[in-house]
Amino acid sequence: MNAVRLKVFITGASSGIGLALAEHYVTRGAVVGLVARRADSLAAFAARHPHAPISIYPVDVRDTDALADAARRFIAEHGAADIVIANAGMSRGVLTGHGDLPTFRAVMDVNYLGMVATFEPFVASMTAARHGTLVGIASVAGVRGLPGSGAYSASKAAAAKYLEALRVEMRPLGVSVVTIAPGYVRSEMTAHNPYPMPFLMDAERFAAKAASAIDRKVRYATFPWQMRIAGMLLHALPRWLYDALFERAPRKPRAAE
Repeated sequence: MNAVRLKVFITGASSGIGLALAEHYVTRGAVVGLVARRADSLAAFAARHPHAPISIYPVDVRDTDALADAARRFIAEHGAADIVIANAGMSRGVLTGHGDLPTFRAVMDVNYLGMVATFEPFVASMTAARHGTLVGIASVAGVRGLPGSGAYSASKAAAAKYLEALRVEMRPLGVSVVTIAPGYVRSEMTAHNPYPMPFLMDAERFAAKAASAIDRKVRYATFPWQMRIAGMLLHALPRWLYDALFERAPRKPRAAE
């Protein structure tokens, strides 16, 4: 008798963490549904794995109708998902008072509302089966507001609080919610950061550790482990000390520069 395949749906799957997670689950023999804006990258991934059960959906998570349609098509073809990973994200340098409101809005739309939109079409089938795991990629950057990255920090803080609320809501319905908070992971997003990135982690190693946490239904996990300690220390810093330490910290250049 054929083994039942794990069914995994991943957004932001064309590069970085999302691509590494897609590689991990394909290697495990899972059925994967992959969402990203770059159709060519998704097609290239599918071509590298010609015998794997891969469905690709060239969709921007800000297009909620197209995202919901992709979810419906995945469920219709493969059945209810076992794991849904809301990974799509963007990071842009911003400053208030410099005309960056559109950038603030775009970052929040992708990193926070895009996560909500990703989960929305899967909840009914998961709760009906009382089975499944919703996974959100937050960030250590959401622990405190990082100067120059107000949009990113705010979006990841919002995502973390949303995931916490969702976890409690889904618990009596038989659905697990896992929050993964990366530190610095080697990817296109971090490649051009003009400042030191302590404990920088390869995306493949991160994906393996994240998948292990998902399998164990860990409520909240930070990788690498050193950044978990750093996050705890950042959270504990009194405001006056945090302000003094970070006032002159290196910043991501504004997206408009």
